[in-house]
Amino acid sequence: MRALDGAYLDQFASLFETYDVPAAFWVNIKLTFFAAVLSLVLGTVLAVMRISPLPSLRWAGTSYVNVFRNMPLTIIIVFCVLGLWGQLGVTLAPDFNENFLRLAILGLAVYHAAFVCEALRSGVNTVPVGQAEAARAIGLGFLPTARLIILPQAFRGSVAPLGNTLIALTKNSTVAAAGSVAEASGLMGTMIEFRPDVIFAIFFTFALGFVLLVIPVGLLTTSLSRRLAVAR
Repeated sequence: MRALDGAYLDQFASLFETYDVPAAFWVNIKLTFFAAVLSLVLGTVLAVMRISPLPSLRWAGTSYVNVFRNMPLTIIIVFCVLGLWGQLGVTLAPDFNENFLRLAILGLAVYHAAFVCEALRSGVNTVPVGQAEAARAIGLGFLPTARLIILPQAFRGSVAPLGNTLIALTKNSTVAAAGSVAEASGLMGTMIEFRPDVIFAIFFTFALGFVLLVIPVGLLTTSLSRRLAVAR
């Protein structure tokens, strides 16, 4: 039995000589990081639109959230590759693989911006209405009030939902495989196809890899949400 276990482990270890698993996970990390930054910027703009006094901006922000939050992410990624690049010729990088990576980042950001917007809007609801009224009373317009008073407190109040969105983004980065991006889940499929004899070890390796990526994010956001919580 020990000899069989040793042979099994040796066969599995030999996969790391053929396939670059850390590099595949690094692609997922890059997808997550850049998509998180872009979705945070876009989601903040959408959140401002949703609390705007202008009905047209509120309608536009609400429509965006309702459309993209209920649209499958796979469709968005495939559209970025086959629609933007394949049909419209949109190129975000001269290198072929880098172009697909950036298109996937765009798709991930556009999708998760809707969830970032809702997370921030939940934080806006924690800000007392009297603070915005006081800002208007001293002559501040909507944008200065949002920038100086509402959004800083909203970010503090929405750390936990923003962290949940980041965790979802980390796991959803595997959908980039639909856009021909060579990330971890795509490599896992290739390894299983050619080495089904060690399928359980392959599953365990990639599952453990994503657990190690996600758990620190959850611990960090939980800690920050407690430290930054606004006392009422």
